Amino acid sequence: MLIREVRSRNQALVDGLLDVWERSVRATHAFLSDSEVRRIRGYVPQAIKAVEHLVVAESDREKPVAFMGVQGGRLEMLFVSPEERGRGIGTQLLQYGIERLDVTELTVNEQNPQAVGFYEHMGFKTYKRSDHDEEGGPYPLLYMRLDNSSTRAS
Repeated sequence: MLIREVRSRNQALVDGLLDVWERSVRATHAFLSDSEVRRIRGYVPQAIKAVEHLVVAESDREKPVAFMGVQGGRLEMLFVSPEERGRGIGTQLLQYGIERLDVTELTVNEQNPQAVGFYEHMGFKTYKRSDHDEEGGPYPLLYMRLDNSSTRAS
């Protein structure tokens, strides 16, 4: 598995990451309707292009299987393709973010308990909750910070 920070974000890469995003969301975000996934999908390419640090995990140079975006020490996105879930790629990405990009905060959908559990396992603790997402949708968010007093998983 190759993990690398990507500076150049050409259309082929963005399309590949958009595919990873959609398959990941459909596997883990059961609370979103099909129309909501399609609506949100329209915003994802711009988010991928605009995020400060884009880190991609590839099975080979052509095939992204997971990615994360980090902005100012905040994890903005982390998505793993369904067939790669449970293999440690998310852990590797997040550890890369913590160690190299100073990730200390993130926001996660409360309705995605597997993600919440993963971030807790990685040493993040909830410090705030909202009843709605940033667009006012009925999707509660948890705001989490890295708890430096706990030992992170290796």
